[in-house]
Amino acid sequence: MTVTTYRYRSTPNPLHATLLAGTVPLFLGALLNDIAYFRSYQIQWSNFASWLIAGGLVFCGLALLFALVNLIRATPRKGRPLAYFLLLLATWVLGFINALEHAKDAWAVMPAGLVLSIIVTLLACVATWIGLTNLRSGGVE
Repeated sequence: MTVTTYRYRSTPNPLHATLLAGTVPLFLGALLNDIAYFRSYQIQWSNFASWLIAGGLVFCGLALLFALVNLIRATPRKGRPLAYFLLLLATWVLGFINALEHAKDAWAVMPAGLVLSIIVTLLACVATWIGLTNLRSGGVE
């Protein structure tokens, strides 16, 4: 009996990759604006963060649709599309909660807005890493 391990790359659709890669800088920008607001209490930083979160939600939502299609088309034995879809879903849901948090009065945003921005940015980075590095190994012959 020979055990064969093979690797192949399944590249995402270019539009899917663009949408997925666009979520990270938007959520990261919101995090950096939240840090600037936390240090200076200039209300405009909170407004910038709100707009960046809204843009991140649009990109993440569209990437989530692509992930759902990939999940439906995936073979049942592969768990990676499910993990990717769930990470994107968690990113979108927590990003939406973060947008609601940033919709409050500017003075009420901290510290929950900053904590949510950190979590959402980390989730977006992990989801993007999993989504763009579709390396799969396996196969027994």
